Formats: sequence, C-alpha cells, structure tokens
Amino acid sequence: MAVPKRKMSRANTRMRRSQWKAKRPSLVNCPRCRDPKVPHQACPTCGTYNNRQAVNPA
Repeated sequence: MAVPKRKMSRANTRMRRSQWKAKRPSLVNCPRCRDPKVPHQACPTCGTYNNRQAVNPA
C-alpha cells in the first residue's frame, strides 16, 4: 500500500479539498404539467415518465 513520504502541507490539503463541491441538481420542466422535475425520473406532481403514466401521484 502506498504511504506518503512527507506530510502534506495544510495549504496543499485545502487546495485539493477545494474541489469537493456539491452541485445543485439540474431540473427540467415536465412536458405534461410544466412543473420542475429531475431529468430521467417520473414527475412527482403528475406521475408521468416518457409521456405515459408511470406512478400514481400521492
């Protein structure tokens, strides 16, 4: 197993960790009800996916 030879400085550690960003989920409009939804998933409002009824909305 690889083991580092030297201690990584605080600046280098923080520079490396600065890339760990959380992204906002991308949203698209549902073609039937025009509410925002996550792409490639059934609409939580009307329950359709790919222009057909996939689930019964609550």
